[in-house]
Amino acid sequence: MRVPFLSVSFLLLSTFFVDNQSYAQKMPVDYVATMIGTAPSATESAKAHSEAGSELKGQTIPAVGVPNGMTQWTPQTRSTETKCIAPFYYNDNKFQGFRGTHWLNGSCVQDYGSVTVMPLSGELTTNPEKRASLFSHEKEQSTPDYYSVWLQDHQINAEVTALARTALMRFKFESGEESFIIIEPNSDEGEGFVEVLRERGEIVGYNPVHRIYQGSGQPAGISGYFVIKFDKKFMQSGVWLGDTITPMGRILTGKGNREKLGAYVGFGDEKQVITVRIGTSFTSIEGARANLEKELGTKPLEAVRKSAREAWNEALGKVKVTGSDHDKVLFYSALYRTKLSPRLFSDVDGSYPSFGGGTPLQKAEGFDYYCDFSMWDTFRAAMPLEIMLEPKRAGDMVQSLVKKAEQGGWMPIFPCWNHYTAAMVGDHALSVIADAYAKNVRNFDVNSAYQFLHKNAFEVNANAKSYEAGQGRRALKSYLQYGYVPLEDSVWQAFHKREQVSRTLEYAYDDFCLSTLATGLGKKEDADQLRSRALNYRHVIDPSTGYARGRYADGRWIAHFDPFAKRASFITEGSPAQYTWFVPQDIAGLQKIMGGKNRFIAKLDTLFDQGHYWHGNEPNHQIAYLYAFAGQPWKTQQWTRTIIRSEYDTSVGGLSGNEDGGQMSAWLAFSMMGFYPVAPGTDQYVLGSPVFEEISIETGKNRKFTVKAKGVSDNARYIQSATLNGKPFTRTYITHGELLKGGSLVLQMGDKPNKEWGGQAADMPFSLTKN
Repeated sequence: MRVPFLSVSFLLLSTFFVDNQSYAQKMPVDYVATMIGTAPSATESAKAHSEAGSELKGQTIPAVGVPNGMTQWTPQTRSTETKCIAPFYYNDNKFQGFRGTHWLNGSCVQDYGSVTVMPLSGELTTNPEKRASLFSHEKEQSTPDYYSVWLQDHQINAEVTALARTALMRFKFESGEESFIIIEPNSDEGEGFVEVLRERGEIVGYNPVHRIYQGSGQPAGISGYFVIKFDKKFMQSGVWLGDTITPMGRILTGKGNREKLGAYVGFGDEKQVITVRIGTSFTSIEGARANLEKELGTKPLEAVRKSAREAWNEALGKVKVTGSDHDKVLFYSALYRTKLSPRLFSDVDGSYPSFGGGTPLQKAEGFDYYCDFSMWDTFRAAMPLEIMLEPKRAGDMVQSLVKKAEQGGWMPIFPCWNHYTAAMVGDHALSVIADAYAKNVRNFDVNSAYQFLHKNAFEVNANAKSYEAGQGRRALKSYLQYGYVPLEDSVWQAFHKREQVSRTLEYAYDDFCLSTLATGLGKKEDADQLRSRALNYRHVIDPSTGYARGRYADGRWIAHFDPFAKRASFITEGSPAQYTWFVPQDIAGLQKIMGGKNRFIAKLDTLFDQGHYWHGNEPNHQIAYLYAFAGQPWKTQQWTRTIIRSEYDTSVGGLSGNEDGGQMSAWLAFSMMGFYPVAPGTDQYVLGSPVFEEISIETGKNRKFTVKAKGVSDNARYIQSATLNGKPFTRTYITHGELLKGGSLVLQMGDKPNKEWGGQAADMPFSLTKN
């Protein structure tokens, strides 16, 4: 196990706790270390289990803005929008500009519709690598609401703060040489557009978005638009294409030849301060200008930063914690990372581009429209965390999914770039929407939602073109025919083309989730059929081994089977031994297939004790909590604390795998609070081992739910006894309803397991065949 608080953390803390002298008391935002996860991971499990180089990286960026903003702003050290290359890496030492980014937080996808703003002094150089300046982390400040850095080569102090759709930059030119600002739409295809409007003191433009996965390389029908306004008169201006600079050029449209292009402005050779105001949009240049005027206006940088800071404090402050400063940094930094996606997609007037093609423009009435749902990752904990802490926003996100389905004809599976993809396996909009409904979120059209969820679950998409484009559940025909996806059915119309066992396990869980929604809506026939399908996991768990295993259409199991192989063709990004545990709807039933609780526990022990557990990939995330379903919750308490301390820290390499839209951090946030949503779609959270002496969660209507862990420490991680609202409590789970009512869960902690507490059948969480 690593020592979690590495020496680099002290540098980070001094960097991130900015301006604290001006505040009487630290606020939640003051504990956020935005650089965590921007360097390669050093955890043992990451090194043992990762294959692709990107799997060793958190893939996070030091994003500046507000929670779930449309455009975040980051220092750029990589100029591409190539898949799996983030705009910023901590170990790089050259600054290429401030990037208005739509990078999916911590992912291995691609940035899109981005624009970069770079100040420089002296000779005009447009190429991002050649214009880049050395910078030092000792001379930067990075918080969720603000970033500044000293550009050594150009003698410029560069600052940025941002709101949801807008940003404000301030550049202090110190060299006395000619001052320039470069604008570059980061179109890898060379299809960007820029226009210099000298009379308005503006540069406007756009960066067309292209799809990956299904429809790779095809236009997505949308662009990232920008309006950039300067507070000083242009002394010179022009456009550039590749290495060719055109002074006084006004308009340039890329021809798709993969050449870099952009515009520039010059402000003379005096020492000076220049302020830049930026509006962004996915609808039009006019939309970007309206966003700029209405959201940012003429506010000074300090006022904008104050507004952004207040937005972060309001969001992060939904949970108050009592504990060490180190653990507060770990917790609030994780909570920050869960709030970078999904991203706002609608303008201040509610306009947004139609899903799956861009036209015509739509109008969000009574809700904000969101996109970039890393659904395969975030359905597990990141979306449940949003539902728990921000039910209104979560409802808007669900309504956004409903609108996508209405506009595109099918409920999307993994909607990114405002388009369909079939990037991963599963059909987890069913989980997210059922979970929201189960937890009393109602500000979405549930009847329309159910119509399209039902279509995904029951209708095979026979239209080859739209199926290839990502519409409809993959391999549904064989899943309905056999009750599992057989090995013969490879899904060539998906990014992950086989992985039949993982598909089966995830579809069975998704069907369970839809059954709970059907029950809530009084659709008994559907509910009964879906509950039966929720048991389809049984068809791919081999009773002779007790592990998930590939199966042919005639019922034969695949030969040459190794449950601990790091990768198997029928498993998504992991081993059969890891994926075996993805039966969150019926852990009691899984125990029966394995031969009872003792064998179930022995297999869990093997996974952890022999190093087969891989926290850096999401299918593992619920596993440590499964001991509570077998009468040994003390082992859940043991392993969740071990994972917290060994897989996360406050260093720049403090994540053990891709952040993946906030899921890695959502696991940490929940687990540090002491509970986790093992089966979204139900209202239960399984108890673990809280890190903090006390947490307080705002649950609305001036109510709070507190968890007090008396005597807690890394050694005293075991629950000895508990009370809920003053009454003895032995359940190993709490319900969402109990959270909403407010109250107090008091846990007496100790350094030795109480093997009796929570061990009875009545204390165990929900399982489909038990309940």
